[in-house]
Amino acid sequence: MIDDRMLTFIHSFDRPHPEYLSKLEKYSLETNVPIIRPQMQSLLRFLVTWAKPMRILEVGTAIGFSALLMSEYAPLGCHITTIEKYDKRIPVAKENFEKAGKSEVITLLEGDATQILAALDEEEGYDLIFMDAAKGQYINFLPDILRLLSRDGILVSDNIMQEGEIIESKYAVTRRNRTIHNRMREYLYALTHNDELETVILPIADGVTLSTRKNKR
Repeated sequence: MIDDRMLTFIHSFDRPHPEYLSKLEKYSLETNVPIIRPQMQSLLRFLVTWAKPMRILEVGTAIGFSALLMSEYAPLGCHITTIEKYDKRIPVAKENFEKAGKSEVITLLEGDATQILAALDEEEGYDLIFMDAAKGQYINFLPDILRLLSRDGILVSDNIMQEGEIIESKYAVTRRNRTIHNRMREYLYALTHNDELETVILPIADGVTLSTRKNKR
């Protein structure tokens, strides 16, 4: 794992965020609302810039930081659909989208992601799907996520290391975390052993997977 000094050195090269995103990041720290970590921010920024997705799906809006970050680097005409079920965060996210002038390019769907994903019918699929919701639900979301992923799309799954608990025996994990532990291991296996996917696990931030469909010859 990279130590704090190395992380500080790496992030010293980061370009600053737009002011509104910096304020939102500060707000998240003050209110203990989790947002993606700096390493994940850099990776997501790169992926959106490189892949130039026109349709983005995010599972887990929180206060809207990730969706807003992606919107800053997405190509003109890109639309972001994001899903959130936590009642207290929905109005905050909507307000943040409005303040940033992004309400036209970001659509927030309210409710349980399992039901919303099952009902989504994006004919061309999503070019980038970002998973950052309840970690124990990733495996349950996966069938619809793969259905909705476009032929050349990228699936990004955050927080797969569970603060390092993923490498421990389930008996070394507190009882209340064992279900998440088991389901995340199942999710990682499903991604890495799916014959239609190529998946890489990256040990940055709290762990991330990148998955894309294999080219058919």
